[in-house]
Amino acid sequence: MTDVDLVVAGAGGGLAGALRAAELGLDVLVVEADPQFTRGNNTSMSTAMVPGPGSRFQAAAGIDDSPGRFLADIEAKTHGTADRTVARALAEVGAELVEWLADHVGMPVELPTDFTYPGHSAPRVHTVPGRHGSVLLRYLVDAVTAHERIDLLAPCRLVDARPGPGGTRVAVLARPDGGREEVTARAVLLATNGFGADRDLVRAHLPEIADAHYHGGEHSRGDALRIGAAHGAATGCLDAYQGHAALSAAAQTLLTWTAVMHGAAVVDLTGHRFGDETTGYSEFAAILAARPGGRGWMIFDDRIDALCRSFTDYRDVVSAGAVRSGATAAALATAIGVPADALDQEIAALAAVARGAAADRFGRTVEAGLTGPLHAVEILPALFHTQGGLLVDGDARVLDAAGTPLPGLYASGGAAVGISGHGAAGYLAGNGLLPALGLAYLAAGHLARAAGSLPATATTSSKRCP
Repeated sequence: MTDVDLVVAGAGGGLAGALRAAELGLDVLVVEADPQFTRGNNTSMSTAMVPGPGSRFQAAAGIDDSPGRFLADIEAKTHGTADRTVARALAEVGAELVEWLADHVGMPVELPTDFTYPGHSAPRVHTVPGRHGSVLLRYLVDAVTAHERIDLLAPCRLVDARPGPGGTRVAVLARPDGGREEVTARAVLLATNGFGADRDLVRAHLPEIADAHYHGGEHSRGDALRIGAAHGAATGCLDAYQGHAALSAAAQTLLTWTAVMHGAAVVDLTGHRFGDETTGYSEFAAILAARPGGRGWMIFDDRIDALCRSFTDYRDVVSAGAVRSGATAAALATAIGVPADALDQEIAALAAVARGAAADRFGRTVEAGLTGPLHAVEILPALFHTQGGLLVDGDARVLDAAGTPLPGLYASGGAAVGISGHGAAGYLAGNGLLPALGLAYLAAGHLARAAGSLPATATTSSKRCP
C-alpha cells in the first residue's frame, strides 16, 4: 500500500517531474528544504536557459537544428567525456520539453537569436521574458500549486529513501522542529541539486574552484549523494561543475556572458587580457581565479550595454551602481584603477582584430571593436553549481555499480550525473536546467508507464561516463 505515487525531493527543476506525473494521472508529494526556495534555489538563480534542439520555436525562426547536432556539440565541448546515455536522452527530449513548458505549463517561451553561447552551433537555448530563472520557477510553482494531484510541503527535507515492500520507496522526511514522517511511494525523485554548498565535498572533488565564491542555493548540500550511497548507487563525473567568471563584485549578481559574445573583453588587475573569453564562462572562472588578486574587469561599450538590457541580472547590476565609465580607455583605466597604457593597448589590439589587421594573440575572433564611452564592471569567479552526481539511465533511474536500476529511485538535475563530462570546460549554457527539467520529465513518464498510465516503451543503454 502506498501513500502517494511519487515523492519529489526539491522544488526546482523537479517540479517539471511533479507536473508531468500529475498530468499522467499520478499523485505527487513535493518536499523542499528551503522555505525561500522561490528565490533561493539554483533554478530561481539561473538565466532560465533550456536547450530544445528541433523545437517549433526554432522552425518558426528558420533555424535548422536537431538532437543529433546538439549531441555532437556536447561531444565536442566535453571531448567525448559526457555520459552518452543521458546526453542522448536529453537531446531527444529537449524540444518536447520546451514545447510542453509552453503548452501545458503556460510558460511564455522565447528563443533568443541575437547571439549564440559558446559551444552551441545553433541558437537553441530557449528562455522566458527577462531571461531569469525566478520567472521560470514561478510558472512551475503556480502550476504545481493549482494542480489537485500535487501537494507541496516546505520546509521539509528528505533524509532517506529506503527500499519498501514490492519495489516501493519509503521517504523519510525531517521537519525543522525535529519531527519525522515516513511516506511510502511507488518512487522517489531526487531533485535536490548538487553539493556546491558543502565546502568539504567541493574541496574533495573540485579543488581548483574550492576557494572561489559560491553563488548557488544554500541547500545544495549533497543530500542525493548521501542517500544514494546508502542504497548502493553509483556516481559519475563528480569533478564536473558550472563556474562563472562574471559575478559582479559590487552587486553580487551575475553579469551576463552575453556581453562577451557581443565583443566585451575581460582584463585582470594589471589591465591586460589573459585568454580567449569566448571559450566559455564556466572554464574561464578558474582561469580568472588564478590571476593576481583573483578578480578582474569586464570592459564593454554602449552598443553592448544596449544588447544586454534584456537580461534581468544585467539590469540589476546597472541599478546597483556597479558599472564604471570613461570617455576613453585612459579615463576608464583611471576610474577602475588599472594601468592606462595597458588598457589602451588592449582596446587598440581588439580594434585591430576587428578590422582584420591582426590576429588575436589568444585566438579569439572579434566582430567589432570597442568604442568610447567605455564601461567596466568588476567581476569575481564563482562556483554556481556542481554537475556530477548519481549515475542514471535514459529514464532517470538511479543505477548501481553494475548498471542495474535501483527500484523506485530516480534522480535529476545536479543530483544526477549530468552531461558536462569532467571539470568546468564541458559546460554548455543550459547544461544545468536541461537535466533538471528534462530528467525529471523523463522520470515521470517512466513511472507512469510502470504504473500502467502509459504504454510501455523500450529504454536505451550506452557507454557510461568515462
